[in-house]
Amino acid sequence: MRLPKSKLLWLSLTTATALATFAIASAQDAQRGATSYMPVDIKEPFAAIMARMKAAQPAVQKRQADLLAERYDLANRPAAGMTMSRGKPVQDGVRVKLPAGTSWEQLANATPVEIRDRNLFPKGFYPLPHPNQAEGGMVFPKFEIEEIRKQEARDLTRFDLEYDIPDQFLPEFPAPIYLTTRPDLGDVSQGKLVTIDNYYELFNGILNPKQIEGLRLLLTPFPQQQFNQTEDRRSEKASRGVACLDCHANGHTNGSTHEVGDIRPQEHRHRIDTPSLRGVNIQRLFGSQRALKTVEDFTEFEQRAAYFDGDPVIATKKGVNVLERGSQVHDMAEFQELLDFPPAPKLDLFGKLDPARATAAEMRGQAIFFGKGQCATCHTPPFYTDNLMHNLQVERFYKPVMINGLMASADGPIKTFPLRGIKDSPPYLHDGRLLTLDDTVEFFNLVLGTKLTQPEKQDLVQFLRAL
Repeated sequence: MRLPKSKLLWLSLTTATALATFAIASAQDAQRGATSYMPVDIKEPFAAIMARMKAAQPAVQKRQADLLAERYDLANRPAAGMTMSRGKPVQDGVRVKLPAGTSWEQLANATPVEIRDRNLFPKGFYPLPHPNQAEGGMVFPKFEIEEIRKQEARDLTRFDLEYDIPDQFLPEFPAPIYLTTRPDLGDVSQGKLVTIDNYYELFNGILNPKQIEGLRLLLTPFPQQQFNQTEDRRSEKASRGVACLDCHANGHTNGSTHEVGDIRPQEHRHRIDTPSLRGVNIQRLFGSQRALKTVEDFTEFEQRAAYFDGDPVIATKKGVNVLERGSQVHDMAEFQELLDFPPAPKLDLFGKLDPARATAAEMRGQAIFFGKGQCATCHTPPFYTDNLMHNLQVERFYKPVMINGLMASADGPIKTFPLRGIKDSPPYLHDGRLLTLDDTVEFFNLVLGTKLTQPEKQDLVQFLRAL
């Protein structure tokens, strides 16, 4: 029996629609993970997990080391006469490597479309993957691991992974601590890493009882995704966990890294460079991208969600620390809000340079910051933040690409971090992809299209170092 033409046309259209719907669904499924949840009931014995991951570690480490070497000049090259607050040298120069046959001036004069289509975006400007993107989790620099082991006999070593960025590009350790309530005391850390073992002797008589209790809680280790007492951990021995100030060492940062817990699937999760807690009293957004509205929200969120990669199901198994909002969270926040920026003797009360103290290069850099460079559009004095979030749309410059397990695509909105004391807080950007302030100036010169000259870039770096 022959079907009428109208029926055949209807069947063709129906089939085409079904195929198109299937293709769209397949494309959408390809962008989704198999599940939002992590496995809870682990079947593999812990000894087998550890042996398997230890065997894989050298290849994982080499892959990340090769990526860093391809992207950056990693030489230890300090800036002459420029140090962080306690004397650690600040690294000098642009470390991001250019594509062969190009210059920064040529890139600055090209359009985003030209850079994207010719694949000229510097690799060091792409999003930086976690040291092991597929696995993720907290990873600590060796100096933090050694000091915590020495003081507390607690081990933050992972059997599957080591930290990746060389020490010369990280903040000084231990960092000084400045208090908004006692500026007369200067650095109250006495050159020590504050831990659960020494906090009382260091701060009794300086803080009030609520603040001391808040500090104690910030220094108390609680179970975390990679450091806990189950078979699903990444420490050889069962672990008490991690403390807030294991990453935010001395209320600042030691460069520890992690992945955001908010994004799925795994290849789309962003690396986090631990931000400093200095100056949280003047901030109104918390978390690189989460836009939490108070430091209390941030404190509670970290231990109830971020510690476990945003998965409350697995948190229950591993021992989530549910903080009491009215006292514990409040006490922790009260201490954090005392943490001040380091002294900046060249700045006046408005956060601008005092001409009597600043160099000519710094004054020229300030003029560029507030003028041609457009930096002050977001980073407004006196603390050099507008307490907003901005989307730089860096994806204009490159096509989505998989980098060591990270799908490098759009970053989305990022909070405006304060620039006060910025020379003490390398590496830069939310994921630590920029190793020096020189790199940061080149990045924004390209992304914002400001077309600064080489002398103007150098003067701008001098100004940033004075903040």
